[in-house]
Amino acid sequence: MKTLENITKRSFPVLEMTCAACAVSVESILKQTKGVKEASVNYANQSALVEWDEKQINVNGIQNALRTIGYDIVVSDVNADQIQQEAKDQAYSQLKKRTIWSAILTFPVVVIGMFMMDMPGANWISMALSAPVVFYFGKGFFISAWKKLKHKAANMDTLVALSTGIAFLFSTFNTIYPDFWHQRGLHAHVYFEAASVIIVFVSLGKLLEEKAKSNTTSAIKKLMGLQPKTVKVLKKNGTEVEVPVAEIKVDDIIIVRPGEKIAVDGVVIEGSSFIDESMISGEPIAVEKKENSKVFSGTINQKGSLRFKAEKVGSDTL
Repeated sequence: MKTLENITKRSFPVLEMTCAACAVSVESILKQTKGVKEASVNYANQSALVEWDEKQINVNGIQNALRTIGYDIVVSDVNADQIQQEAKDQAYSQLKKRTIWSAILTFPVVVIGMFMMDMPGANWISMALSAPVVFYFGKGFFISAWKKLKHKAANMDTLVALSTGIAFLFSTFNTIYPDFWHQRGLHAHVYFEAASVIIVFVSLGKLLEEKAKSNTTSAIKKLMGLQPKTVKVLKKNGTEVEVPVAEIKVDDIIIVRPGEKIAVDGVVIEGSSFIDESMISGEPIAVEKKENSKVFSGTINQKGSLRFKAEKVGSDTL
């Protein structure tokens, strides 16, 4: 977190984002919030970088602004990543249960709608089975759509809520009042299976997406863990001093011996070696490094010794 006079800049983990359109909505609301100077939302890592004026708004005000449209941020500096991960795990578990139960109730509705539509009471059975799928297991779509509507916005949940809600209500009317259409020489069609299947398929898609995002996040954290904790820095008087990575500054001269990891991004000024960059490029063959070659944080030095000048440190590294 950086503070300059009354302007504060900080990154927050964002909760409840389910699609790229959600990131756009979050960013739009933040930028429209009084006191917020700038906002940038990253859907991939579920975070928002916000710059605001402390005289006009505080962290709780930013959080409340997002809560009104169905999103949230983690405002605590302590264990923020853990809180976000616990919220993700809980949401994934609930989504998994909703998807499974929706599929179980939808299966007989599909069978009736496809093969047993002329069975006595078929429409009433389909209505009874699809009602909990649409309005209980799928209630999240309607809640999200309503919150977006209040802010004259829309996302994928709006489309799902409209399609399933209209299909269910139209089918319910045709089930209760079939004579309305019969008197006009038309058949009272119902679409309970369509409404239920949409809920199941979209929920399944979200479930697979959350699983993929979780795997990607784990991979990124493992890559970040490749960065060493301490490094050897060459001082101006010629002595070598071991310092924490967080204390490295741009233009520091860093010494890397065989088998050690590159701590920050930089350019080689002395020595030659081969460096394993497979964690970045996926290429298993080590890359030769010599004077004026670029080196990157997290990669592994193999044979020779190197001295390089730090060019990017901290969060600026590759």
